[in-house]
Amino acid sequence: MTYKVAIIMGSASDYPIMKEAELLLKDFGIPTHVEVVSAHRTPEKMVAFAKAAKSNGINVIIAGAGGAAHLPGMVASLTSLPVIGVPIKSSNSIDGWDSILSILQMPNGIPVATVALNAAKNAGILAARIIGATDPEIGSIIDAYAKQMEAAVEESQERLTQR
Repeated sequence: MTYKVAIIMGSASDYPIMKEAELLLKDFGIPTHVEVVSAHRTPEKMVAFAKAAKSNGINVIIAGAGGAAHLPGMVASLTSLPVIGVPIKSSNSIDGWDSILSILQMPNGIPVATVALNAAKNAGILAARIIGATDPEIGSIIDAYAKQMEAAVEESQERLTQR
């Protein structure tokens, strides 16, 4: 199977956050690959993963990391694929700000799209939008998802009005 989105994280303890992207992408019918790739503990694996991602059929990489959060930026420096960074509030985090700033403050030439703290679901939506820009089937799924969100807001307004 060819994977379209790779979801990587620095530690398996990040998976409870990152699974939100995986679940959403699977609901959209977008194949995913999930793997622990640590920038600090397995740097050679990270380099090999990033350099081979495109030839392995990956279109977008979602990289979650806490603390120093070097994974998204280092991967982005090794591939031309779009990388979406998910800052994760880890046990040794400074309220997540260390992760946010590590991913957000990339130098010119090495972009990483950054979502909010622990917002892996938004990373999944962004990955689907990137793919949907050139894949009409995924684009239609994204459009339907937006309509579902709109309907949910209207339903909540109706419940509020009826109280």
